[in-house]
Amino acid sequence: MEEERGAVEVEGGAVRYRVLGDGDRTLVLLHGGPVGGSLYLQPLERLAGPDRRVVLYDQLGCGDSDQPDDPSLWRADRFVDELEALRAHLGLNQFDLYGHSWGGMLATDYALAYQPHLRSLVLASTIADAALLQREMARLLEAFPEELRETLRRHEEAGTTESPEYQDAIMAVYRVHLCRCDPWPPEVVKTFEDFAMDVYVPMWGPSEFAFDGNLADWDRVDRLAEIDVPTLITVGRHDELTPACSEQIHARMPNSQLTVFADGSHMTFWEETDRYLEVVDAFLRSV
Repeated sequence: MEEERGAVEVEGGAVRYRVLGDGDRTLVLLHGGPVGGSLYLQPLERLAGPDRRVVLYDQLGCGDSDQPDDPSLWRADRFVDELEALRAHLGLNQFDLYGHSWGGMLATDYALAYQPHLRSLVLASTIADAALLQREMARLLEAFPEELRETLRRHEEAGTTESPEYQDAIMAVYRVHLCRCDPWPPEVVKTFEDFAMDVYVPMWGPSEFAFDGNLADWDRVDRLAEIDVPTLITVGRHDELTPACSEQIHARMPNSQLTVFADGSHMTFWEETDRYLEVVDAFLRSV
């Protein structure tokens, strides 16, 4: 498939992007993390074709984009400005926006700031309220053995989450609620290996299930009704960002629809790839 590459200057450095496909309609993909990189979104590249362009980019601080050593850059509002700079650079008057996980939070903030530029929105495995997620994650952990939970607590309190013992314990949780593929796809493995922890920790925390960064009080529930572009919400039944989080969004967004994938967790596009792409493609064509 034809591929175009480029870069755009944003606050803090250069962000690098790829454009796949052709056509009048453009879908921009926002990866999770924060700053997890776009590599793991590889199955979604199949949404590109002769009548749709797909844009992938690595947010500042990860992947092929610049990785400045400046903690003041790791703010949600700067990532919104970054996306708007990319939109202007690409000359997109209206486009479809897909956000996965943290990318869904970013997509929500972008919609609240720049809604006239959006044709549609896909919010995948994401949240509107960090406090609800904290309660939901605590509930998910209750299903695991007490010994595992104690290991997680001990290392999180001691600040030793990089220890092999902690990593083994959290990986047991991830294999149930983050990606249920066995083995994990190489793109997912490499995403974790390359994770920009110097950005992830101050924004989110030491792990998916232990967050105390500057997003820990992120809450857009009372503003969701302001977003009236057609919106598809997707979530896996086993998702670490649970169906309850997606149901909260769906209940408050007037022009939204929700699809729950019975066999999926946080990376449903790897676990139920064909059906997932069919659902997203059909939604985009319906708008």
